Amino acid sequence: MHASKGDRLVVHGRTVGQHDHEVEIIEVMGTNGDPPYRVRGQDGHETIMLPGPDSVVKHAKTSDVEPGR
Repeated sequence: MHASKGDRLVVHGRTVGQHDHEVEIIEVMGTNGDPPYRVRGQDGHETIMLPGPDSVVKHAKTSDVEPGR
């Protein structure tokens, strides 16, 4: 998984009825776009995430989506 500042990280709900969670990547802390990422939610909360296989990156400049590992 590779991302850049400004991309969106979508974490899919893992149970029936659980909605997807989307956050903005505000800092890439790994090398060459690799995790971990510092992210900001819609409520302004910031945290560091190591995305799992239920996550995808929505790149800011294109509509391409890269599946998680």
